[in-house]
Amino acid sequence: MAQTAPETVLLASDQASLYLQATTMAVWAPRGQTPVVRADPGRSKVNFYGTLNLRTGQETVMRAAVMNSEATALHLQQVLAAYPNGPILLLWDRAPWHSGPAVTSVLQANPRLEIVRLPVAAPDLNPQEHVWKATRRAVSHNHEFRRLPDLADRFEQHLTSRTFACSLLDQHAFETMCLMFN
Repeated sequence: MAQTAPETVLLASDQASLYLQATTMAVWAPRGQTPVVRADPGRSKVNFYGTLNLRTGQETVMRAAVMNSEATALHLQQVLAAYPNGPILLLWDRAPWHSGPAVTSVLQANPRLEIVRLPVAAPDLNPQEHVWKATRRAVSHNHEFRRLPDLADRFEQHLTSRTFACSLLDQHAFETMCLMFN
């Protein structure tokens, strides 16, 4: 059982959509020089699957055209390849695309990957949500990109080029968390 093995890789996973439409936030600018944030009328988007290693802060990222069981299964395969040895404990929410035949197949074929589902309506418990927030702040708020692929490249580069601190394990007893989520 991954929850009791000391060599277990602890991960948290989530998905996010990125639109070309810039989100805005307060920014300093010289008096009289209000920054202009371009508005994009389209609704094109890029979806990202992200998985955070809670101990190292490293991110495993995958782009997806849609968020469904098949895309989730591909990301799970990516996570398994990133951590080829030992048990993996993955925290994730109860999104509908976290189930289905493709996901079930991957989980059955890889018993070293154990899933712990987070409580309903509790995004604050998922450390990956904090990664999305930090990346949006750094990349997609007030941006000046004119093409979605360029913005998506920068978003992904930000995710993979740094580590993200996670205090979840320090704030909560790990064993208590596992009992709470099951």
